Amino acid sequence: MNYFSSDFKLGILGGGQLGKMLLTETRKLDIQTYVLDPSKEAPCQFGATKFFLGSLMDYDTVYQFGKMVDLLTIEIENVNLDALDTLEDEGLKIYPSPKTLRLIQNKGRQKDFYVENDIPSSKHQRFVGINELKKALEKDVLEFPFVWKSAQFGYDGNGVKIVRSTIDLVGLPDVECIAEDMIPFKNELAVIVSRSVSGEVKTYPVVEMEFHPEANQVEYTICPARINETVAQKAQNVALQVSEAYNHIGLLAVEMFQTEDDDILVNEVAPRPHNSGHYSIEASYTSQFEQHIRSILNLPLGSTASKVAGIMVNLVGEEGFSGPVIYENIEEIMKIPGVTPHIYGKRETRPFRKMGHVTIINENMKEARKIAEEVKNSIRVISQI
Repeated sequence: MNYFSSDFKLGILGGGQLGKMLLTETRKLDIQTYVLDPSKEAPCQFGATKFFLGSLMDYDTVYQFGKMVDLLTIEIENVNLDALDTLEDEGLKIYPSPKTLRLIQNKGRQKDFYVENDIPSSKHQRFVGINELKKALEKDVLEFPFVWKSAQFGYDGNGVKIVRSTIDLVGLPDVECIAEDMIPFKNELAVIVSRSVSGEVKTYPVVEMEFHPEANQVEYTICPARINETVAQKAQNVALQVSEAYNHIGLLAVEMFQTEDDDILVNEVAPRPHNSGHYSIEASYTSQFEQHIRSILNLPLGSTASKVAGIMVNLVGEEGFSGPVIYENIEEIMKIPGVTPHIYGKRETRPFRKMGHVTIINENMKEARKIAEEVKNSIRVISQI
């Protein structure tokens, strides 16, 4: 198949920032891209060969979109899987497959999958709704504290809450959910695994994630993680075990906890480019976005090694600001060597909305972390109103 400067059409379900960064790679290789997204303000509206407005959860919309392309991929898991099943049955190549997405899309099913495949993870219980969860507490089948997660449609810290008492249950939606044991941990880690159609597999270095205490969003991604080699190797091995179990094609981001005893427990996975791999655009020989394209087109996988230490700082909307976005002090951080801002193209900001990220590269990790703090304290995502 000739993908380059040809009639080949790559379809992408989802037109957010991940899709926008994928388009940087498809444009570099001159691959035609069709993108479907429900928002007319989607970041991908300008970069795709053709942009289509429509629901990702509507069967007919997804099916008709799939009929226009030669290969289909995703930048978000919440898509109509029944339509993908039909398209796959009719011969369309879809990576990751609907089968893989079905295992991952529901967090309860995802956790069951870990148990069935002897993948280390925290203990969990599944509930059809909040009332069933409350009954479990009354019968002492479930105990405080625990981590509540919505089984579906959670993202960027939404759909997750630490529950320490009955007061914390107030306001939780009555949806299918899981309750996970709270794990004392030293670090939150992640490993991105790439797997091509022919089965070539490569892993990126283990990264360390620092989270915002209130929003439950990643504030910093640090590569390489500041952990010893034994723990790093254990994390790599667990990530490969997860990848093999899912038999995915493309990228699989495996988020993990490093416990107090240096065990590795899988938290959850994402079958696509991921926030934990954004540093790779500047810091790696092959960015995660280029690697995803290589994987699904069955091209040779690129080197996942880092050129230098890399830290990613998330840019999210400041509390108290909603409206047309302003990136305050962005000129100041652009004066610093090794600092590269990435603006996602969202015209409207709101509290904690992901609006962009900044990559810091430096040969010295301590210096990179110091600059990352300076960047975080300088730039503010605010609004005109």
